[in-house]
Amino acid sequence: MPMRAASSGSPVLSGRIGEMDEREKPDSRSEAEWAADRERLRTRLDRFKAGQSAMEDAPGPGGSMKGMAQGFKIASEFIAGIAVGGAIGWGVDSLFGTLPFGLVIFLLLGFAAGVLNVVRSTRPKADEPPPSP
Repeated sequence: MPMRAASSGSPVLSGRIGEMDEREKPDSRSEAEWAADRERLRTRLDRFKAGQSAMEDAPGPGGSMKGMAQGFKIASEFIAGIAVGGAIGWGVDSLFGTLPFGLVIFLLLGFAAGVLNVVRSTRPKADEPPPSP
């Protein structure tokens, strides 16, 4: 017994080998029918593209990865400020033999620089409108 596809119009998949009705024959459609099909497809594609662009602009979990990228940028700037401060402090301590003091002072300065970078990054730009509620 041949396998039948539920919604297939193909004569091979539906088990009707050798049988084709008029609408399944490739040359049976007029140019006007082809043009109407192309126009319907074009309309559907335009609606789909409009929906895709609206979905990309919408905030939320289905939107773009812009928020995650900004979060990683802010976190890396904060960590880099602390790491650079610690490295400078360790270098100063190694140079002058003041082991804990240079490291502590420059770690605190690096922390302050990291916080300042975070504040600068999250502050709205002058040319950017404030977010709507």
